Order: sequence, then C-alpha cells, then structure tokens
Amino acid sequence: MNGRRVTVTDIARGCGVSRATVSLVLRGSPLPAAATRAKVEAELKRQGYVYNRAAANLRQRRSSSVALVINDLSNPFFADFAAGVDEALGAAGYVTLLGSTGESPERQQRVLASLMEHDPAGIILSPAEGSDGVSLGQVLGVHVPVLVFNREPSHVRWSASHWDYLALDNRRGAALATRHLLERGHRRIAFFGGHAESSSCRDRRRGYAEAMRATGLEPEPGWFVETAPTRLDAAARTASLFTSRRIPTAAVCYNDAVALGLMLGLGARGLAAGHDFAVTGFDDIPEAAVSTPALTTLATDPRARGRQAAERILERARRPDIGAVRGIAPVRLIIRASSEANIA
Repeated sequence: MNGRRVTVTDIARGCGVSRATVSLVLRGSPLPAAATRAKVEAELKRQGYVYNRAAANLRQRRSSSVALVINDLSNPFFADFAAGVDEALGAAGYVTLLGSTGESPERQQRVLASLMEHDPAGIILSPAEGSDGVSLGQVLGVHVPVLVFNREPSHVRWSASHWDYLALDNRRGAALATRHLLERGHRRIAFFGGHAESSSCRDRRRGYAEAMRATGLEPEPGWFVETAPTRLDAAARTASLFTSRRIPTAAVCYNDAVALGLMLGLGARGLAAGHDFAVTGFDDIPEAAVSTPALTTLATDPRARGRQAAERILERARRPDIGAVRGIAPVRLIIRASSEANIA
C-alpha cells in the first residue's frame, strides 16, 4: 500500500463487500456469513491490516478492557484470584490489564493513573495496605465502575460510595479456626501475622478474640504478633511467640503464607507443627494440602472469587445505573494435620 496505513475501505474494496461488513468482522459480530467472514479475514491478512482497538473503542464509547490491580502477586491466593478474573473477562470478550503494587500505596497511585489512561471499562482493586480512599477517588474518578476486594481503604463512606465491595468472611473464618483449636484443648492461642491497620486483619483478629472470649478466655497482648503477610517475615518473627509470659500452644495465622512461614520458623526452633504446636491458615492455597504437615485452613476459592468480581464489574459496565453492593463470600474450615498437637 506504498507505506500508507491500510483502512477499512481498502479491505472492503479488496474483497468486494461493504465497509459495514468489514467492521462487523473486526468486532467479532456473528452477523456476517461464514463464507463472507473467511473472505474478509483473508483480505485482512493479505493487506496486513492492523486493527486500532483504542480508536474503535472511542467510536463505540466503550472499552474492551478491565484493569485488575493486585497488592501481592507473589501470593498464590492472588495469582488464583487473577486467573479467575481473566477467565470471566475473556469469556465475555474483554482483556485484562494487570497491575501489581507490592503493598505500596504510592506505587498503587502510579499504577492506577497509568491504567486509567487506557480508559478501562472497570477497575478491580485489591488495595495495598494503608490505602486511602480519598487518594484513590482522586485518581479513579466517578465514571468508571470500581470493585474493591477484601480490604477497605480508609476514609471511604460506603453508604455514599459508588464502589462495589467484595470481601471474604474474615471474621467468621477466624472464629471457626479458633473454635477448632479450642475444641482440641488449646487455651493459649495466638493470632499470628498481618498488620492490625489492615481491615481484613482487623476482622480476622476480631473473630479470633470473640471466639476466645465466648469460652471465657481473654487473649493476652503478647499473643498478637504482627508480621508482613508473607512467608519470610512470618518465619523471621516466629521467636516473638515465645517471649510471652504464657507461651502459646497454637496460632491462628492471618493467611496461608504466614502459616507456612510460621511452620518453617517452628522447625528452626526444633518444634514440629502438628505435634508440638498447632497451626491454622486462611485461604487454602494449593500448597496447603501438600505441605508437611498438611495445613488446616479456611477454604476461600480465590478463582471463584475472581470470576465473581469480574462478573460484577461487567454488569456495572453494562448497566451503569445500578447501585453499588457489598458482598461477603463464604469460607469453610478444612481440617488437616497441622492443627493436631499434644497439649502440655
């Protein structure tokens, strides 16, 4: 084409169809007959046509992408969640724009600002710890559907917010794990991991404390140990459990990564999880079932949660007039060997 950009008109002339027919084929419409579609696709290939999707979206006043921003892609839970989002978006003809913040609110602002330049049809955000709702609102605006997953940014008035919120049943899940350990005879139970200012951690701590107090037990301050929600920091902070006046015999962990890190830390002290010390997690990542010992945890089905988040954001994109909703996804206790331990 002598260096000139190939146009829809060129394709239409090349295969003897209308420009409208070429546009329908480019958009994946089922209206053109199979033979016509094949003819147009062959001509597209012959002339080397490149579809400018951004321009098409602008003309159609819609986007074919949804942005997904994750706080920690190294955590298998979020990898599964992202896979579920991508499955649902792909099935609906959308692509996923993925960003990762590494638990940094400052990086989160930059990532979101960059993704907003692509004019996504919606945003699914698992906020970094310490996220501020006012700052997020400034970069996200009010016109793009937003779903916040499992952590509540500070300074958000949900009653007036247009953001959807989907959370795990954090409080009930931690209570289930705590009651399980109490039923096994433990009375000195710690809550290990996470940061207290995180809403998901606060809810899990609350469920743990309520279960303890329902049995007439008051958690001691030394039984609350904060760590980053990662395996390495949890392993490094294991010694903190053994500085309390009354050393715990069990721990309800913030998530599976923390639980697996604690098990490593216990091993370094010559203690065996499931024998000398009982451990529970939260998430049921794939590794939980095959760790040694296998990890007692709360199953959350992150892939299904990802699909649920994607389906909700697509519904908001199709029907912008519908109101925002708050949803709580159920969890269930999976009992394995890590919570079996002898009580001294």
